[in-house]
Amino acid sequence: MRVIAHRGASQAERENTLEAFRAAVALNADGVELDVRRTANDVLVVHHDAHLADGRAIIDLHDNELPDWVPTLAEVMDVCLDPASEREFVINIEIKSAPNDPDYDAEHQVSAAVAGLVMGWGIGEHRGEVIVSSFDIEALNRIRAIDPGIPTAYLTFEVLAPELLVNRVVAAGHSAIHPYFASTSKALIDAAHAVGVEVNVWTVNEPDQIAQLAAIGADAVITDVPDVAREVLGN
Repeated sequence: MRVIAHRGASQAERENTLEAFRAAVALNADGVELDVRRTANDVLVVHHDAHLADGRAIIDLHDNELPDWVPTLAEVMDVCLDPASEREFVINIEIKSAPNDPDYDAEHQVSAAVAGLVMGWGIGEHRGEVIVSSFDIEALNRIRAIDPGIPTAYLTFEVLAPELLVNRVVAAGHSAIHPYFASTSKALIDAAHAVGVEVNVWTVNEPDQIAQLAAIGADAVITDVPDVAREVLGN
C-alpha cells in the first residue's frame, strides 16, 4: 500500500508549503497530495482554502501578492520530481472547485491549465507520476477530454452504494476513487478492483486505521503522518 503525504508532511511542517513537500520526500513517502487554485493572473498556486487567513480571496490576487510560503504548482513539481531519480513518486493534484467558493470554476479553466502543465512536464515518461483528483467530476471529465492519458480520481465523502459509485467512475473513464476513510469498506475496494479502479483513502492518521485499510486491500492512504504510516506498514 502506498503512502501519500496529505498536503505534504503536514504535521511536520506547515501544510502545502515547499518545506512540507520536501519533508514528505525525506520521510520516504510514495507521493504527495496538494490543493490547487488559480490567482487573478491565472497562475496555479497550492493552497487549500479559497481565502488567505486575512480574508482576501486568492482569485482576487496576483501571485506576487501572495505570502512567500504559498508555492506555485510548478515549484512543487520541481521539488518533488527529480528527473535523475529512479524512484516512482506520485503527485496527487486536487482541483478545488466548490460552487460556494469565490473561485468556482464552472468553465474548468484550472483543469485545462493543470492538463497543460502536466503534459509539458513530461510526467509519466521520465518525471514520476501524477493523478488529478476533485470532488467536481466535471473538472475531471475536462482533464480527460484534453488528455485521456492523465489519470484522474473522483473524491467523495459518502459511499452509499459502492457498485453504483464504481460504475459511475468507470463510465466516465476515471482510474481511481478517493473516499473518506469512514466511508471506505471492503465492499467498495473489491467492487473497484474488480474493474481495475484504484482506491486511495483520505485522511488516515491513526495507526490502527492504516493497518485496517492495508488489510482490506486499499491501494494507498493519504495521511498527514507519512512516517507513522511507514512504521505501521513495516517499510
